[in-house]
Amino acid sequence: MTKPIRIRWGLYLARENTKQMKVGIVCYPTYGGSGVVATELGKALADKGHDIHFITYSQPTRLEFFESNVHFHEVSVNSYPLFQYPPYELALSSKMVDVVIKEKLDLLHVHYAVPHASAAFMAQQILKERGYKIPFITTLHGTDITIVGKDAANEPVVTFSINRSDGVTAVSEDLKRDTLEHFDVTTDIEVIPNFIDLERFKKHPKEHFKKAICPNGEKLIVHTSNFRKVKRVDDVLKIFCELRKVVPSKLLLIGDGPERKKIEEEAQAICTEDIRFLGKLEAVEEVLSVSDLFLMTSEKESFGLAALEAMACEVPVISTNAGGLPELNKDGVSGFVCEVGDIDSMVEKAIHILDNEHLQKFKDGALSRAKEFDIENILPKYVDYYQSVLKKHKESVTQSL
Repeated sequence: MTKPIRIRWGLYLARENTKQMKVGIVCYPTYGGSGVVATELGKALADKGHDIHFITYSQPTRLEFFESNVHFHEVSVNSYPLFQYPPYELALSSKMVDVVIKEKLDLLHVHYAVPHASAAFMAQQILKERGYKIPFITTLHGTDITIVGKDAANEPVVTFSINRSDGVTAVSEDLKRDTLEHFDVTTDIEVIPNFIDLERFKKHPKEHFKKAICPNGEKLIVHTSNFRKVKRVDDVLKIFCELRKVVPSKLLLIGDGPERKKIEEEAQAICTEDIRFLGKLEAVEEVLSVSDLFLMTSEKESFGLAALEAMACEVPVISTNAGGLPELNKDGVSGFVCEVGDIDSMVEKAIHILDNEHLQKFKDGALSRAKEFDIENILPKYVDYYQSVLKKHKESVTQSL
């Protein structure tokens, strides 16, 4: 056994008794679901005493500058005339190698397969040459499999990286099925659903805001997304315009993305005075706190984190049956699940929920369902999975010596 290996496992075994781990988390630092989940997971692990190291090209949006047991390592990418695009994967791999050695990490956890899993494998091989044995876990979030991964140009690398991961998780049973159906995956996939921090996402007393938006007691409808075609935000407009004929309502659209300008133009042609675009919001829970109904009209959604955030704020959800949404939105309890593009059904269900005789029941059902995804319930699943991967990896290292 080489000296670096003895040092690494000696440190790990010392921490094993206190259940503390040093974990490197690789993610996209933007508002996307994978980055949000990765950041919130890291913060929650840090709160439990684990030492967490974020490795990405900028500070994650939900990460504060000063948090106990949390460290941020920026990946710098230099531009060279030879390359049309900056070689981020190479820079990321090198940074992972550097952080693992300097910080003596026990485990790498990469969120979103492309290009994080392949970069982690490259880093793992470089570290192996230097005498450091470290496992990495890949979490699949959705479009890394359903869109990017299925691209013929990416599929071989995605498949290889998943199979070479020491552990693989998916955020829903539907995503697991999709992965197994479209990729030649030979490794086990553990389903660990997304989660919610109920200390942050809860109903806040913001009735003055509701009064300003809905001065005549109108119902407040909300939609949050990144305004991509797959979100079918135009369906939200269609539902709302039919709904307001029966139920006096206002619509708030939160987020930004490539389809926003088109949707704004469509809204202007329909009923501008009752629709507002709020753009990106950091404190989205404040708006959700005064909302009566959340619409999620996606044609593909591996989990539906935005819907879960709404439910935690006691907002019932009308969603499509795409992807993992039926696993989250309990039909008839937290809201209703409808076929993709079935505007008439969504309008009918929305009218039913917004009836004052039914609304409170659905608000209560939404909160009850959200509590099942409390981070305090999901975090132990990740900790147990980390420890099982570390144990298996340690055994394989010992056998190879």
